[in-house]
Amino acid sequence: MVREIFNELINWIGNNIGRTLGGITGFIIAILVLTIGFFKTLFMVICIGLGIYIGGINNKREKFKALIEKLFSSSNRNL
Repeated sequence: MVREIFNELINWIGNNIGRTLGGITGFIIAILVLTIGFFKTLFMVICIGLGIYIGGINNKREKFKALIEKLFSSSNRNL
């Protein structure tokens, strides 16, 4: 009985990963607001968002660099 419920829960989480992550994120933010306050939590969320944004720029730069190197490598030249 318990194993069936656990398997159902795992299947639901797998099928609804966006809802699951959203719920966990909301829960963590609620705990932070209640423990350290709204503005400190807002500051943390802004810092995390900036970190994700800056990290994404770096990833895009690396992908772009790899693409350029692949396009202009000496093995691709048919002279």
